[in-house]
Amino acid sequence: MKFGLVTYLWGKDWDLPTLIANCEKAGVLGVELRTQHAHGVETSLSTLQRTEVKKRFEESPVTCIGYGSNFEYHSPDPAKLLENIEQTKAYITLCKDIGATGIKVKPNTLPEGIPKEKTLAQIAESLNEVGSFARDYGQVIRVEVHGKLTAELPNMRAIFEQVTEPNVKICWNSNDTDLLSPGLEENFNMVKKWFGDTVHVRELNMGEYPYQKLFNLFTGIRYDGWILLEARTAPEDRVAAMKEQLSVFNKLIANAENV
Repeated sequence: MKFGLVTYLWGKDWDLPTLIANCEKAGVLGVELRTQHAHGVETSLSTLQRTEVKKRFEESPVTCIGYGSNFEYHSPDPAKLLENIEQTKAYITLCKDIGATGIKVKPNTLPEGIPKEKTLAQIAESLNEVGSFARDYGQVIRVEVHGKLTAELPNMRAIFEQVTEPNVKICWNSNDTDLLSPGLEENFNMVKKWFGDTVHVRELNMGEYPYQKLFNLFTGIRYDGWILLEARTAPEDRVAAMKEQLSVFNKLIANAENV
């Protein structure tokens, strides 16, 4: 397992050189770029600018893992659904151009008044469409376990039972809903066959989420992808805080390996 950063809060106001430099200082050597942040990596970049972004990462020890988008596929409005699908495709090409390996997307809710099965099938169909497109660019679609109702693991399983594209994967998100009956281990096992190469966590030494048990489970399946910190706090020194989280990460792995 490798430790990286989602630019969610701790990196949102760093331009790209600062982001890469701070990750390098902290020893956190992977990053998922979030949309509309100060690093400015968006589809508006020219071909030359995209090449420059790729070169910046290639010349550093920091890996550009991918892009953290907010694209979602649950809307009953056909125009909104189409817009999200087409925008996903545009950012897939961006990921390819900057040397990344995939894009994070998400379901976000189950709209009221629409049969649940219909929405889940629509989400799966949309994932198959963007997955097919992404395959031609060598990219992974990373589906974050996210949203009201859709973050519940039985609903994620129902979506992925209808996903046929092999490059569409689950990004475990360390939600409180993971702990709902029948419990963390059973919910983990329910969807583990669809795991990709990214996992989101919050601060590993805060809150009640059982991170040691989670790391034990990932170690048990020999997971070798990225554990990405999607921090929620506002420390005064974010580089020092990243170093602290890396230390906790290493201890969790060491403890898991000794189970």
